[in-house]
Amino acid sequence: MKILDVDQIRALDQYTIQHEPIAPINLMERAAQAFVDWYTARFDKGRQVRIFCGLGNNGGDGLAIARLLLQLDYTVHTYIVRYAPRESEDCMINHKRLKLIATVNYLENDNDIPVIRHNDVVIDAILGSGLSRPTEGIIRTVIEALNFSPATVISVDIASGLNANAPNGAGTTIVEPDYTVTFQLPKLGFMLPTNSRFVGEWHVVDIGLSRQFMDRANTVYYYTTTKEIRHLLRHRDRFSNKGTFGHALIFAGSYGKIGAAVLASRACLRSGVGLLTVHSPGCGYSILQTTVPEAMCRPDDHAELLTGYSKVKGTEPEKYDAVGIGPGIGKAPETLSMLKNLLDKVKKPMVIDADALNLLAENRDLIPKLPKNSILTPHPKEFERLTRRWTSDYDKLGILREFTQRHHVIVILKGAHTAVALPDGSVHFNSTGNPGMSTGGTGDVLTGVLTALLAQGYDPVEAAVLGVYEHGHAGDRAASRRGQVGLTALDLVDGLRWE
Repeated sequence: MKILDVDQIRALDQYTIQHEPIAPINLMERAAQAFVDWYTARFDKGRQVRIFCGLGNNGGDGLAIARLLLQLDYTVHTYIVRYAPRESEDCMINHKRLKLIATVNYLENDNDIPVIRHNDVVIDAILGSGLSRPTEGIIRTVIEALNFSPATVISVDIASGLNANAPNGAGTTIVEPDYTVTFQLPKLGFMLPTNSRFVGEWHVVDIGLSRQFMDRANTVYYYTTTKEIRHLLRHRDRFSNKGTFGHALIFAGSYGKIGAAVLASRACLRSGVGLLTVHSPGCGYSILQTTVPEAMCRPDDHAELLTGYSKVKGTEPEKYDAVGIGPGIGKAPETLSMLKNLLDKVKKPMVIDADALNLLAENRDLIPKLPKNSILTPHPKEFERLTRRWTSDYDKLGILREFTQRHHVIVILKGAHTAVALPDGSVHFNSTGNPGMSTGGTGDVLTGVLTALLAQGYDPVEAAVLGVYEHGHAGDRAASRRGQVGLTALDLVDGLRWE
């Protein structure tokens, strides 16, 4: 699913109007009906609805929504915020239509704002995505009242005051909705941490905008859904064997952190790898042999950390189908030497996580040695160490895209809507996962998943997008069984289902 900017969405509307063809007022009606369908599936008629409308097309949407809900016998109170002398043409049409069947209230000063109660549902249709200046005057006062109210707040398309594709202006007051019901495509602003309280739980409703235009539209931002994942996931041939699905090598663990190696190994096996070898410190040998009997264990010569040397003779790292490194390995000088040696030898894409990323950050001369299309999996702080501090989430996206293009690597920047940034400059935001995954070890699980996919021959781009989606999906399955609060990384391993 593409993420388009405000100008592209406006052009998409116009293209649909011209080529469907459909009158603008009828397209507005279609959008309002889509919102109402979403609303009536979730809220009953026992709650009063208070709809706050602006004077532009977002306000026109709100007025049409009010009329449609009234026709379904909902109790609706409608308010128009008079912040300018004129309405848009389509807003005016819906204003007149609504006045034929109901009273419309007008807000011009503080005293006009109604009392909003706990059981009310407030629908915010004041400004929409066309905002180009900070909120002020009566708009600001109304928004502050909505935010202070105890009601459930739902924004139409986008929260009033929120900039859809740029940092919010200083001094801007923004609606803080419980839900945002957006039309046709998500907004870039929905994906960013700083906007979380201005978005709430968001949903996309289809209003029939031109598929042809969307297919042709240029963008670097995408949103990964189940539909895309179905095209990536491979089905197994009846006559396949363990050799068909690759042999992976994972470097993980140090004294006190062998659990990281266990989690990465179990996730790798649960993700379909044919064979797995784990290189861990000597102190991890018995633990791994006991907890992950399906894996082969190659103990390091050092009892407590990784040096890369082992008395167990076997295939050199560059001979494996995929190599993952990082979970729990620490930052000892001997481990740094091992990483340098690996980067000299291994030319296939690798999975780089955790302390391996921190070693790169402290030795940036190693970054250019990363094999092309390697997958790096930092959380925001680890990525900041690799690059620099950012001034906003939009600046962070710019740094992310520049880093992946300059070094020709894939970066998975972890968090809500994890961003998978590719060497071509595109960014794919993920749709799965939940806050319960904010616990130690879930990143180790992701390392195992990604290493397994590379070993099976998935293209690194496919492996990154698919692995992040399925990792989040496993977290969602686990949360549905156990709840988010008590979720553990091992629950994610158990939640992996490749169907």
